[in-house]
Amino acid sequence: MSSGIWNRRGFLKKSVLGSLTCLVGSNIVHAASLPKGVLPLGITEGQLEEVLPGKHKDLIVLNDRPWNVEAPPHLLDDRITPADKMFVRNNGIPPESIDLSTWKLTIEGESVVDSKSYSIAELKSKFKHYSYQLTLECGGNGRAGFYPPASGNQWAEGAVSCAKWTGVRLKDILNDAGVKEDAVYIGYYGKDTHISGDPDKKPISRGVPISKAMEDETLIAWAMNDEDIPTMNGYPLRLAVGGWPASTSGKWLERISIRNIVHDGPKMTGTSYRVPKNPVAPGEKVAEEDFKIIESMPIKSLVTYPKTGAVIKPSQALSVRGHAWAGDLSVSKVQVSIDFGATWQVCSLEKPVNRLAWQHWSAEVNFPKEGYYEVWAKATDSEGKSQPMVIPGWNPKGYLNNSCHRIAIKVAS
Repeated sequence: MSSGIWNRRGFLKKSVLGSLTCLVGSNIVHAASLPKGVLPLGITEGQLEEVLPGKHKDLIVLNDRPWNVEAPPHLLDDRITPADKMFVRNNGIPPESIDLSTWKLTIEGESVVDSKSYSIAELKSKFKHYSYQLTLECGGNGRAGFYPPASGNQWAEGAVSCAKWTGVRLKDILNDAGVKEDAVYIGYYGKDTHISGDPDKKPISRGVPISKAMEDETLIAWAMNDEDIPTMNGYPLRLAVGGWPASTSGKWLERISIRNIVHDGPKMTGTSYRVPKNPVAPGEKVAEEDFKIIESMPIKSLVTYPKTGAVIKPSQALSVRGHAWAGDLSVSKVQVSIDFGATWQVCSLEKPVNRLAWQHWSAEVNFPKEGYYEVWAKATDSEGKSQPMVIPGWNPKGYLNNSCHRIAIKVAS
């Protein structure tokens, strides 16, 4: 398989150039000089499928070098997120060519008893297979809501998914290689390349504490929804670590290091995927030593039906639904409000299919008279912590915005 639209010299493939010419309505002069990863500005919403095959045409592109793409909330209405609607959050350039027969996963590091390498065929034949629905959410999901603005991709609400992942448990692989008593962390390495093209630079290498790595639901996955993982989402092999920032779920996986220290790969140090240890004022500068690594994600919910802007008739009850999730915890309650939080209505809430899967909620809402309304959703986790109605504490990198999601409704004759 290939990463899709770029040839080995970094130019757009002829087949893609033809599609883009049709989309922008004219011949693209100097197309051969267009830098790798950069698309013509003429590519508009609703055309994404032309350049990212297999992705829904209405996904929203935040960045194309590297690719960062999210789904508007109404596209996330499926109980299990389909491949074409799963967000893309890449830090580098996916591998251009993939040969399953030669792909290896190596387990190494200062805290491994016996370094080992496994082919994909060996992983499939030697170890028991497991499948879990796992919630994966970018740590910066919701960043667009912070003010002052935080740097980075301005995600709205759609950098989240809950697909079915199939593979082997990471702990079974680690135990097969042997984990020393001094093991503290694992760190992953993928075959993606740095956007600079420098082969000596890794775009990202993050990880999790050994306790999280050893959870039953932490998988080395080769399938998503019983099919190959999409190339942009990590084919042919990736980590799937539910409940923590999706950046811990390394894609195009080729190596895992068992560390006797907190992993210190790219985007594990400095302020990457970290928040201040204590509350700070908006815009305040924070010293590096005053940041902590993001672990379990906070309680959150989405309204996925109806699409915001829906118009209904007077006296018509409105069916609303969505999902809620709570990192390592479970969701205990979801409520909706049509009066900006003055009163709340408790929703019907389903149990998770398995630990770390999102939970589905639904409600019937009635409106007293014609006019403009907003439906707000608020979830509460198993430890009693609820979503804030407005943006939570500001942080310099714009992480962990779990404020209530809302949609607009008009009641009119």
